[in-house]
Amino acid sequence: MTRREFYLADATAQEALAGELAQHCPNGVVIYLKGELGAGKTTFVRGFLQALGHQGVVKSPTYTLVEPYELKGRPFYHFDLYRLTDPEELEYAGGRDYFGGDSVCLVEWPEKASGFLPPADLVCEIHYAGSGRQLVLQALTAKGRRMVQAISE
Repeated sequence: MTRREFYLADATAQEALAGELAQHCPNGVVIYLKGELGAGKTTFVRGFLQALGHQGVVKSPTYTLVEPYELKGRPFYHFDLYRLTDPEELEYAGGRDYFGGDSVCLVEWPEKASGFLPPADLVCEIHYAGSGRQLVLQALTAKGRRMVQAISE
């Protein structure tokens, strides 16, 4: 397992790191985003998607569960599972259909669907650290390791 930690002074720094990670993201990657409410999971996703060319607003799909994006001919799916009360709700909503193939899935609150999600290639944990954030990346697969190792110091 490859693990790297970053201190990010503000949302701009967080978006920049996510954007750099996005530049090294291959097809078929699952990224879990963990952290307290308001820690910046959606901020991370915004930086990630905007670095790949998304021009519009990136909002958290709290009520719809998933927001699809098509960027550079590739499917990206942003999940927010905060409101799930039972992991099977993801199954009933057709959640498994989004994973696999070329799709890149960014999943906020993955613990809410434990047992119904594929394993992560990369786990991104975001913690409050004073006025900034501590971001921990844990690569769990070879794809995840290549992404984390490609990020500059």
